[in-house]
Amino acid sequence: MLKVKGNANLANQADDEAAQNAPLSRQHVTQKHVCQERSQGQNVEKIDTTESLVIEAAIAIVINGIHYAVLMASPNQLDKLALGFLFSEGLISQKSDLLDWEITPIVDLTALADTISASAELTDNDELTLAHLSDYDIYLVELTLNQRCHQRIQAQRRLLSGRTGCGMCGMTGIYQALPKLQPMTHLTPKPSLDTLLNARALINKAQLTHQLTGAVHAAATIYNAQLYLFEDVGRHNALDKLIGWQLKTGGSLDYVVMTSRLSIELVQKAIRANIPWLIGMSAPTSTAVLVAERYGLGLGGFLRDNRVTIYSTN
Repeated sequence: MLKVKGNANLANQADDEAAQNAPLSRQHVTQKHVCQERSQGQNVEKIDTTESLVIEAAIAIVINGIHYAVLMASPNQLDKLALGFLFSEGLISQKSDLLDWEITPIVDLTALADTISASAELTDNDELTLAHLSDYDIYLVELTLNQRCHQRIQAQRRLLSGRTGCGMCGMTGIYQALPKLQPMTHLTPKPSLDTLLNARALINKAQLTHQLTGAVHAAATIYNAQLYLFEDVGRHNALDKLIGWQLKTGGSLDYVVMTSRLSIELVQKAIRANIPWLIGMSAPTSTAVLVAERYGLGLGGFLRDNRVTIYSTN
């Protein structure tokens, strides 16, 4: 198992290069649907191709042996990400507060299962299955801070109970942050390109806050021939609002359109809500596609004036 280690003040150049060589994208087979004649929704050309999708990795941050957080991020320059994260969180005030760091890619799920099973937090589980974690790129970032900073972390721990725990080297945190989900049960055919393009046109007209500010995302669906649209500064919040509306009304949806890229958190939310198709106006991440394929979520992206790209089907 490759480990990247370094002293925060005297980082080795070879280690720095190794930390920056993690792949940032992965190839996926896709199918582009392009409408040549929009007026009648006919002449849809289907093009099988491959595209590069950005990797969204799970980064477990462990500080002085305490699991602190799991970040979803690009898996390069993790030493710099960790340093900036510590400073932004107010845990350090200067780079010399970070005494040492070690970055470990997690590639052995058997060893990971053994580590998690040894944690007291999971001893009540009858069965520990980790196959779903193979969809993720996982990195453990272990940081050593000086004593003054360690005392600050200890004092803050009661305020961070939602994301903090004494897991075994952060592995329990990974398991909790990347849960095993239930396969989709509400499956529908792929929405036609004409249906999706009509939905996009309605969304563009109805997204009033975005027209005023240019700073909000939207989650939308067509239900009983009516557009339902929810806006928020956070794309995950917009989808939560739509899911909340779905729960209140008891509606069974065929698809949801997001005005944003499709990250893993949106895919997880859609699967939990049993939404059969999630379509974005930008690209999904590689991790989002792999998880969608595992659970049977239909996933599309780049919904534009005359096209959509399908990454997975249900």
